Amino acid sequence: MSAKYDNYKDKKVISIGTMSEITGLSERQIRYYEERKLIFPHRTKKGTRKYSFNDVERLMEIAEKIEEGVQTFEIRKEMLKKDKEIRDNMIRGQLNARFGIPKSPYDK
Repeated sequence: MSAKYDNYKDKKVISIGTMSEITGLSERQIRYYEERKLIFPHRTKKGTRKYSFNDVERLMEIAEKIEEGVQTFEIRKEMLKKDKEIRDNMIRGQLNARFGIPKSPYDK
């Protein structure tokens, strides 16, 4: 795939109505998850929410967890932990690439 198509999943182009149709969640549920800081739509100058395909995936994960009985604050805590792990791995990778520092003491 060419570089110009690599970030299509990040582009915020989906309206809340379409997002509701894709995920099966109500617009009210989607707004609630935004209030709980589980999802972060882009806002146009007129205030319209726009979502990405990555947001679709995230909402589906959230809906599954809610169905399993997981509370929104627990989901947020897990998301923050996951984001931190991703950042830490990226930093370790950059350090390794730049200075040859292994990811862990057990890496060779």
